[in-house]
Amino acid sequence: MHVLAFVNQKGGCGKTTTAVNLAAALAARGERVLLVDLDPQAHATLALGVAPDEDRTTLEVLRGEREIEGVTVAAPGRIALVPATEVLADFEAEAEREIGPESRLAAALWRAGEDYDLALLDCPPRADGVLSANALRAADTAVLVVESGAFALQGALRARTFLARAAGTRERPLRVRAVATLFDRRARIARELLVGMHAQLGGLLFDTTIRASVRLRECAALGAPVQVVDPRCAAAADFRALADEVVEHATGARAALDTVWAEAP
Repeated sequence: MHVLAFVNQKGGCGKTTTAVNLAAALAARGERVLLVDLDPQAHATLALGVAPDEDRTTLEVLRGEREIEGVTVAAPGRIALVPATEVLADFEAEAEREIGPESRLAAALWRAGEDYDLALLDCPPRADGVLSANALRAADTAVLVVESGAFALQGALRARTFLARAAGTRERPLRVRAVATLFDRRARIARELLVGMHAQLGGLLFDTTIRASVRLRECAALGAPVQVVDPRCAAAADFRALADEVVEHATGARAALDTVWAEAP
């Protein structure tokens, strides 16, 4: 299983929209997909129209009270979802009294690794808390979600620096990629910012850009991904293209890891 954490240090960048609709696009192409909601605001859970049981959420996994399989629910688009509620915020306070709380999710995902091809982790809009720390400890790849708007590039560069520091605390490599979202090709500033992103982020940036779409907002209100609501629209096409890139990335990462193990003494 390849684990991707979707991160940024601000809200409103399309992070949850990307995680939810990418999960559905991956499932549509035959991948076994797990989506983990790590945000106390539970936006991924709400976007999929799920009303979780109070004792079957991400919080119980992080507390070590349940395994992944014990909290997963079936969500629209053939997504296996580990839902969240606002009580997930309690883990931030609890973690201050715990030893190694940032490793809980990694251990749980490792035990569930045979059941899924890809796991997508929707992180809260801050990169320095224990919830995001769990995601980054568990992830094979951190995906920086960058809004195609004013000042977004500067924030992305700061977040990239933070991710580089986080990678230095791990025993295994953390790959970093980026995806541009909320792109309005009609706006000159958006086109200029996208050029700037390519210049600054280079090969980290996926080729696919997620365009701004009213349809995506409608889908969130309907509680289903765009692949379920309107699979022929432009937004669905964007996520299909991104899914192709993500699978290619994950396959390459697995091959590289296999080579390392094969060459190990």
